[in-house]
Amino acid sequence: MSYAVVSGAAGFVGSHMCDLLLAEGYTVLGLDNLLTGSRQNIEHLRGNPSFRFQLQDVTLPFEVAGKVDYVLHMASPASPKDYLEFPIETLDVGSVGTRLMLELARKNGAKFLLTSTSESYGDPAVHPQVETYWGNVNPVGPRSCYDESKRFAEAMTMAFHRKHGVKTSIARIFNTYGPRMKLNDGRVVPAFVDQALRGEPITIFGDGSQTRSFCYVSDLVDGLYRLLLSDEIYPVNLGNPVEMTILEFARAIERLTGLNPGQVNQPLPEDDPKQRQPNIDKAKRVLGWQPVVPLDEGMRLTIEYFRRQATPVMA
Repeated sequence: MSYAVVSGAAGFVGSHMCDLLLAEGYTVLGLDNLLTGSRQNIEHLRGNPSFRFQLQDVTLPFEVAGKVDYVLHMASPASPKDYLEFPIETLDVGSVGTRLMLELARKNGAKFLLTSTSESYGDPAVHPQVETYWGNVNPVGPRSCYDESKRFAEAMTMAFHRKHGVKTSIARIFNTYGPRMKLNDGRVVPAFVDQALRGEPITIFGDGSQTRSFCYVSDLVDGLYRLLLSDEIYPVNLGNPVEMTILEFARAIERLTGLNPGQVNQPLPEDDPKQRQPNIDKAKRVLGWQPVVPLDEGMRLTIEYFRRQATPVMA
């Protein structure tokens, strides 16, 4: 039975990754300091003999008992709201945290997976984004704590691979959504759904012409698992290439909730990417992976989850 250690296990994506690993027969140790994660996300795993949770800040030295086969570094504030509130912690987990997780993999001869981000591309001048594009990042902007944290983490991962021969893989994750996102996350999916369910106008930043591509969480963790088991060492984009404008997405939320709360415009945040769409040719070729969950299906499941989390003012 393989033993996997997952940092950020109580987070949105991390908790779903734990579910998949357990379903595949792994023993899982989940690490999280609960800065932005939630015990609620892993409450359903309480009593599972194959899962253990350890309250742990991975930027501080820690020990793991037993022989580890896989190390997944998924810990990091991931929404603008969170990493703007915790900029130093975000930089620490991408630097010190990445190194300590890599040291764990090196000591055990384990495979290491880093969950990086499409934010590595910044406000891209290449569209759709391919893995060979080096990005257009403002290193001193308000979002740089997250962008540069992940870019540094990628560099550290490659350094451990080249210097110490650690088996590594890097996933660049594009906009992901699904159950267990926080309602006050600040990202577009929970923000729009929460506002719609409360009967409040949906906030459109800018004119709504900026684009995003939304990948349902089950598709993402399937891609992450395939990458974990692969020999690919260079970054791989994981996301849904179906692109839509923010305004189109707002209208989809209105349609899927059956509500029509209207919209209100606010200025576009500094360094907010104008376009975000993954080129997933490499994922198709190397992993045999592509998303299969349509937006309507994934959003219905997500809206159902959010309805259970909040008390809407409209039915």
